[in-house]
Amino acid sequence: MRTLLLPLLVLTLPLAACKRTDTVPVPEPAVAAASTASPASAETASGADDNLNAVLWVQTSTEYEALTTQTYRAAADHLEKALAEANWDALVPDERANAADGLPPAVILDIDETVLDNSPYQARLVHNGQEYDEVTWAEWVAEKRAEPVPGVVDFAKAAEARGVTLLYISNRAQHLNEATLANLRAVGLPVKDDSVFLGLGRVVEGCEQDGSEKNCRRQWAGRHYRVLMQFGDQLGDFVQVAVNTPEGRAGLMEDYGDWFGERWWMLPNPTYGSWEPAAFNNDWTQPRAQRREAKRAALELAR
Repeated sequence: MRTLLLPLLVLTLPLAACKRTDTVPVPEPAVAAASTASPASAETASGADDNLNAVLWVQTSTEYEALTTQTYRAAADHLEKALAEANWDALVPDERANAADGLPPAVILDIDETVLDNSPYQARLVHNGQEYDEVTWAEWVAEKRAEPVPGVVDFAKAAEARGVTLLYISNRAQHLNEATLANLRAVGLPVKDDSVFLGLGRVVEGCEQDGSEKNCRRQWAGRHYRVLMQFGDQLGDFVQVAVNTPEGRAGLMEDYGDWFGERWWMLPNPTYGSWEPAAFNNDWTQPRAQRREAKRAALELAR
């Protein structure tokens, strides 16, 4: 998902998704602004960057491409079954306020790190020793240069060919609508019309937005479509994360773990996410070094 909430869920970025998912809304991906400092001086000032290996893995490993491709291929293999079963629904009961019978089929996709690869922005952050910044993030989006995540275009075209609408629920701000849809179209992703982009700030009648949570926008989708599948890179892309702690997140996995691989499809994203602030009480006001120490303290040295 690259939408990021600050504290709770929608972030979920180390830098930002960009997505911090708790209480403060942030864009979905998180990548930092380019700086005039040289890479050497940035490294000296900030020390080792926690995101170096993560971004390098996304950009250079065959394993990353294999994982995303296999996820979308497996999902495509489930499309016919999802279409054929009238009671098939990828929304949790609390987010389905009406019957899905008779509604046209759709799939919900997060955008950042699920559909579009923003690793170049993350690489800039690492290169310059920076953290996510809303202004530079908007500048990156305006470039419309993000490439598709491997496997997504083939899946999207297969879904469209079966009459399935693609809905993009993202924590990108609504003012980034035009650039986002242009980028999606440029890489070959189906975009029925502007209504399929449900960005952060989208007003949904009868539902009050909670930070960067996506539950209201999923409710909107459920009012208009029978949702066959959901795709994301963060837990909050599938269900509301009311308590962004390791225990709260584990509880959601216990409740809905069986949905993954059938109704829900998770994409790998080691660069940012709401899992990160869960390790330091969702407090992004802490200095970077203090956050890093909290993450080190959360490591398990043995089980």
